[in-house]
Amino acid sequence: MPKVIILYTSLTGNTEEMAESIAEGVKATGVEFVCKEAFDAKPEELLDYDAIIMGAYTWGDGELPDEFLDFYEEMDGLDLAGKKAAVFGSGDTSYPIYCGAVDIIEQKLKELGAEIVCESLKFEYNASDDEKVLGKRVGEQVAGLLTVAG
Repeated sequence: MPKVIILYTSLTGNTEEMAESIAEGVKATGVEFVCKEAFDAKPEELLDYDAIIMGAYTWGDGELPDEFLDFYEEMDGLDLAGKKAAVFGSGDTSYPIYCGAVDIIEQKLKELGAEIVCESLKFEYNASDDEKVLGKRVGEQVAGLLTVAG
């Protein structure tokens, strides 16, 4: 059975709420999934999943949050070829680089061979109800690709 990992880091709970919405979408497809914070995971775990959905809030001027840095750096050298992937995260439009962490994570996943299968989901602060619906759709879409392929 195909499996999805939803991996995130959240400071105020905003990114965690979106991870939960995405998880609802994956669950609706019947695909097996795990939802966990990055500091509770090891990068090698990504190899055990058919799809990877990662999320982080953006810190400072478009940077990854400290809680995600070690995981991000330890991803180097992983071969994620054949993995489906999607990225999400919160940001603040008052900064010059909006949701820069999302772009950084997406680029890393591409460099490691993962296939980004949908447009990254970016939202300001806490996601609106409509944005949470989009999150659920991301989960459904990514998991749906696995059930079609499998």
